[in-house]
Amino acid sequence: MEHRIPRFTLDGVREAEVTVHPFATEDELGLQLTRFRRDDTPAQGAPDDVVLLVHGLTSSSDMFIMPEHTNLVGFLHDSGFGDVWTLDFRMSNRFPYTMETRRHTLDDIAQYDHPAALREIRRHVGARRIHVVAHCLGSVTFHMSLFSGAVSGIASVVANSVALTPRVHPWARLKLALGPALLEYGTGLPYLDPRFRDAPPLTRRWLLARAVSFFHPECREAACHMQSFMWGSGRPAMYRHRNLTQSTHLHERLADLNGACDLHYYRHVRKMVAAGRAVKYDTGDPRYAALPDDYLVNAADVDTPILFLTGDHNDVFTDSNIVCHRVLSKAAPGRHELRILPGYGHIDPLIGANAHRDVFPHILDFLKRHSGR
Repeated sequence: MEHRIPRFTLDGVREAEVTVHPFATEDELGLQLTRFRRDDTPAQGAPDDVVLLVHGLTSSSDMFIMPEHTNLVGFLHDSGFGDVWTLDFRMSNRFPYTMETRRHTLDDIAQYDHPAALREIRRHVGARRIHVVAHCLGSVTFHMSLFSGAVSGIASVVANSVALTPRVHPWARLKLALGPALLEYGTGLPYLDPRFRDAPPLTRRWLLARAVSFFHPECREAACHMQSFMWGSGRPAMYRHRNLTQSTHLHERLADLNGACDLHYYRHVRKMVAAGRAVKYDTGDPRYAALPDDYLVNAADVDTPILFLTGDHNDVFTDSNIVCHRVLSKAAPGRHELRILPGYGHIDPLIGANAHRDVFPHILDFLKRHSGR
């Protein structure tokens, strides 16, 4: 398959020193951190501050280093934050885990992935301040770690689209309720993949992709249609078309940025949507005894300031972050902030062509105010 932009390319961060840091979780998965360092950051930079970027389900660290426009890693480097890390955890499309039948839940990530990643970072940066920018279910799971006490000592968090109060459109709620069982037991498909159109003709994967595209006449990119089917409710659901560059909105590129998805994660999201807040999937499983049944139970005790970001056309997690900001502001008045982004959706605040003008300055301002500058 021809790729106009190479898969897993580092072309978007050519001026950085790149080092890769593999690590393992306590449940025996191999994960990876990538460190991007620039020593020529502005004199008024933040040398005592480290930024960790966390992707969402089906995506990877590639969403932060895209070469087709100004990416978040490069923007942070240019703005004085010269030590930026990206995490590829078990939801990353750089690993095979989302296409295996392990039946992981969001609790696994909260208990194992984020604590192990922070331990590895601390091994290299010591007591320096760590800030986190997290997206989608990467944001949900990181907040689960933070609010359960599995991770601590975080200077600030920026949460894009959703955090601890997942909310979705009615059509997405119906898909969450029926989709996993229908697909696993009705079609025998344990995962969904934006690349299904490229499967051999007349196979189940190919037929599903063709059926989905029939209901999405808004563009010609099959990966865009599948992603709308996989997440949210809209045409398209994950972003506004006008916010992406032409080179991003291509079947091959979209499938590289947002890959295959294990269906079992939907079951945990469904339980959270029904509860109106982040909750444990299996309260009777002794493996997760250290995690709370309700992740908001001790919300007032978490002193990390959070900036909640959401597009005003968020067709995946709707007003989740608006609600979460309201809930946490009652628990800890004045600690957290909210920015609603006009004309943006779910993921385009981080991968949009003009995000460096419309969105990243909000992130930068928040980081500066909670850094050592």
